[in-house]
Amino acid sequence: MYESTHDEAPRILVVDDEEVIRDILADFLAMEGFEVRTAADGALALVELSRGHFDLVLSDLKMPNMGGIELLEAIAQTTPQVVTIIMTGFGTVETAIDAMKRGAYDYIMKPFKMEEVVHTVRRGLERKKLAAENLRLKEALSLYKVSEAIAASLSLDEVMRNVTDAAIHEVDADMVVVLLDDGEGSHFERARAVNPRFPMPEQEVVWGTLSYATLGEHFTGDKKLRIHGQRGLRYFSEVPSLPLASMLVTHLTMSGRTIGFLGALSFSAKKLFDEGQRKLLSIVSDRAAAAIENAKLYEDLKATFSQTIKGLASAIDKMDRYTAGHSSRVAAYAQVLALKLGLSVDQVEIVRQAALMHDIGKIGCVMNLNKPGILTDREYDVFKRHPTYGKDIIEPIAFLSPLIPGVHFHHERWDGNGYPLGLSGKDIPLLARIISVADAYDAMTSDRAYRRALPHSVTMNEIVACTGAQFDPDVANEFIEAIEAHRVTRSESNEPIPE
Repeated sequence: MYESTHDEAPRILVVDDEEVIRDILADFLAMEGFEVRTAADGALALVELSRGHFDLVLSDLKMPNMGGIELLEAIAQTTPQVVTIIMTGFGTVETAIDAMKRGAYDYIMKPFKMEEVVHTVRRGLERKKLAAENLRLKEALSLYKVSEAIAASLSLDEVMRNVTDAAIHEVDADMVVVLLDDGEGSHFERARAVNPRFPMPEQEVVWGTLSYATLGEHFTGDKKLRIHGQRGLRYFSEVPSLPLASMLVTHLTMSGRTIGFLGALSFSAKKLFDEGQRKLLSIVSDRAAAAIENAKLYEDLKATFSQTIKGLASAIDKMDRYTAGHSSRVAAYAQVLALKLGLSVDQVEIVRQAALMHDIGKIGCVMNLNKPGILTDREYDVFKRHPTYGKDIIEPIAFLSPLIPGVHFHHERWDGNGYPLGLSGKDIPLLARIISVADAYDAMTSDRAYRRALPHSVTMNEIVACTGAQFDPDVANEFIEAIEAHRVTRSESNEPIPE
């Protein structure tokens, strides 16, 4: 159900300890088209304010339990967006100034004329409206910057983070949910974020699940959805455990096709979304839909390129039976080492991918270099070019750029006697130092055309002997520990391991 703000009368809370005055004000203001609630003192007024949204509070100054000044101070702390007007029969200039300093918009002297009250109330509400419009202008500038960030994202995860952060910031939602169509007739919840300022209850919370089907039916006939209270539960397939105060949902569309929904939820009784917030969320949705489609296309392109490169790497491995599976084994060993070194999840994945493609440059070495016997000087010179060829192959593909150091420098040596550039020590990127030892281990423990595989123990001794010359000592020592633990794990799972 869509509810327009034009149909919602401003809500006014009248606070006075004299019942006759409360009733007169309530009746007269109601006849002027306002929705009115009343309270007998400041304490009871705070209870009403905690239960729902109000636009303006019209309060007496002198009351038992809690007077108007104390109420003003409390409103300034809890609901500063509420306009307050003070009524007093004990008024002096000093009293009025004190009330204004504490946040009152204006004051009315008793006895008052009802025309004066209505005039002051309308001016107060107009001021609130202007303040809201100024805030919207500031939000629009902020939203423009956020929209640019969303549009610039090519990672779907990054798009989701930007979208949920933007929705939380722009509409002050307690929770934001993104549902996406999977393109195959089904859907899934792609992102969910909770406002860090939301006071989490002590008991476990069930946030609920929005119903993609119900939302789809709604947006077939009505392009807007803003609803308050428990009526919004009709759009959930799993009901949240917290009382729903308000809900906004906008649909994500591309070329007239719905690709998902963006939902903003409030579980705070005083936080009811207005039409301006719905429009802000719609702007976020428009940018999000385009960014989501671009990110999906980019990920498809990445997957296509990656599969192509992996296919080429596999083709290199299959040039003869001796190198079959070499790249995938080096990738596995390098991954084990990267984990042992404590690299992040993203860094470990870069290590694995770079190791998988480390020999891609052998495509440029057209002759068969896996022949029995020693390579001639000319053949060895050709072979030594494959790291540079590999860099040249993947360099034009932007998203593969993090892999370049591993592909280009995996034959550099710690002592500076490697190739192609003769780098030494920590001038060699860590990615390349990791792949170097993993590559050497697999080369030594695999059959080659010119020799049989070396036993694991012999290979370990060789790596120790080459530590500080060919290999980074820290990396090599970590590899020795990691590979021993890896072998134990594989042995326990009955997986084949190098002897």
